[in-house]
Amino acid sequence: MASKARQMKNLSRRSFLKFVGGASLVGVSLNLAGCGEVATADKAVGGKGWIPTQYNAPGSWPTNVRGRVPIDPANPSIIRDDQKCILCGQCIEACEKVQSVYGNYELPIKNEIVCVNCGQCVQWCPSGAISERDDIDNVYKAIADPTITVVVQTAPATRIGLGEEFGMPVGTNVQGKQVAALRKLGFDVIFDTNFTADLTIMEEGTELVKRVKGDLKKPIPQLTSCCPGWVKFVEYFYPDLIPNLSSAKSPQQMEGTLMKTYYAEKKNVDAKKIFSVAIMPCTAKKFECQRPEMVSAKKDLKDNRVSPDVDVVLTTRELARMIKRAGIDFTSLPNDQYDQLMGSGTGAGAIFGTTGGVMEAAVRSAYYLITEQEPPSALWALTPVRGMQGVKEAAVNIPGVGDLKVAVISGLANARKVMDQIRAGNAPWAFIEVMACPGGCEYGGGQPRASAPPSDEVRNRRAAALYNIDANAKLRNSHDNPQIKQVYADFLTTPMSEKAEELLHTSYISRASDLVAKKSENNLY
Repeated sequence: MASKARQMKNLSRRSFLKFVGGASLVGVSLNLAGCGEVATADKAVGGKGWIPTQYNAPGSWPTNVRGRVPIDPANPSIIRDDQKCILCGQCIEACEKVQSVYGNYELPIKNEIVCVNCGQCVQWCPSGAISERDDIDNVYKAIADPTITVVVQTAPATRIGLGEEFGMPVGTNVQGKQVAALRKLGFDVIFDTNFTADLTIMEEGTELVKRVKGDLKKPIPQLTSCCPGWVKFVEYFYPDLIPNLSSAKSPQQMEGTLMKTYYAEKKNVDAKKIFSVAIMPCTAKKFECQRPEMVSAKKDLKDNRVSPDVDVVLTTRELARMIKRAGIDFTSLPNDQYDQLMGSGTGAGAIFGTTGGVMEAAVRSAYYLITEQEPPSALWALTPVRGMQGVKEAAVNIPGVGDLKVAVISGLANARKVMDQIRAGNAPWAFIEVMACPGGCEYGGGQPRASAPPSDEVRNRRAAALYNIDANAKLRNSHDNPQIKQVYADFLTTPMSEKAEELLHTSYISRASDLVAKKSENNLY
């Protein structure tokens, strides 16, 4: 008994919270001695380390134990280690306050645990209890099979995040080293998702022009569709606005489709033997690649044995773990080059990785598609849509159209406010870019954890690196990419052609029946 008393006396507050977390006590409120005072930001700065957001201001919960968001064991994107969970409530903070998902539906849950797979809870979790679902072994298995051609693509934001995992400064562009590391790991072909970012602009931009001119009977404003967390958010909470979503697939899915069609045809590779991998800054991409709609290559080849367009998605962090396990000295690697055919992107493709980047790239090419003239240099630095503000607006004057009003949103709580405006008929914009993660892909759920909660300082440094890639690029307009011109000439014909529609476009479904949304004056579901 004396021994047990000593153990209890020596039990630290952190150890006790870990014990509570291990017991899976969700939503428990405990009053612990010494926790009554509300800590301030000044105290955190004064040398006591980071203090969770809920400690900085009184709330309806006690400041010590606040519970956690539910995570489905079958969630394809994220998992939780109960032994690490300290029930601090930071995942609730992110999901409810930043993303407006948790708490915006009624209990009991109907068909599934509501989740948009964005992974912002991963970035906010101070104990590392929540992480991406690890799919590395599936990739190792494919690489080890000599009969399989393993083709990989890397997203724009991964090249300015990966270096942080190896002690390099925030925002360091490691594109060449990343390619070199992938070759050492055994990937057969390495493509750049910047290529299909440019392709997305051609398809999405053409769709926008058709909507604005009235040639396509779909509503305005057109909403971007390259962020799978955002798309799922619309399916859950705003299914009536699904027609506003662009039908263009995300760059990841376009590249996966073309790997198993265009690349296979041009290089005479058996599509059934291609294993498609995507390195992404995003946990929602793991969900996206499993969507039943994302099998266009299978349909095009008319072969039921062909796998999904993208077989596996790895986050930036997962790639870093692969490099470390292989004993590769990342910082000493020489710069290598992407394979060609689908390995070249413009500056416009690079800035897809930050909030406002998709809009800026789209405006440049929309100007060209409407006027058949190169966009003015002012559109190469569209400053009103840059920065970390949650909602930004701009008006671009295009001859023959007038002022094209656009908006840029990052963070789903911000998106909810604007979507309510659209529902109410108060939307002056023709085109709206939405990214689920604040700051965009460069601080996605799969990127290196720089701080918890995430800071705008880190977001800005990563964004600056992407804008620097754009500023120094030889080509800065998506429509000027020679490989984009080639894929249309050799395979797709023209943007939104029958072939392009078949392979590069999709449709989305209402998930409103999977939950009971909270009632509000603008909530129809």
